[in-house]
Amino acid sequence: MEKQAAMEKKVQLSWYLAFYGEMLKDNQREIARLYFEEDYSLGEIAQQFSVSRQSIHDTVSRVEKTLTDFETKLGLAARFERLEKGLQACGEALEKVTPTDESKQHLQNARNIIGALLAQEDM
Repeated sequence: MEKQAAMEKKVQLSWYLAFYGEMLKDNQREIARLYFEEDYSLGEIAQQFSVSRQSIHDTVSRVEKTLTDFETKLGLAARFERLEKGLQACGEALEKVTPTDESKQHLQNARNIIGALLAQEDM
């Protein structure tokens, strides 16, 4: 249970990193990427940066707080998730519509737009 919660927290912080990573210092961003996304241990990162494990732990803790604060104040990740779920719901609703000769092309255009928006990963 505890291990799963830790993994979910890492996934959430990785998600925040995708949204707010550019607002971190370069070394903070790289340390966070290695820790949250690549699943490097603190010791492995410390060795790579030629610093102590404690230094990496402190950086990860600061980055975690910073990313969480950014999300609390800006809410971009939560907003993106709501928009994605809304687009998926719209797509599902469109699939239930029986097209007529007049609406067929409009429904297909709407499906295409929703599909294109859901496929975007430019963050």
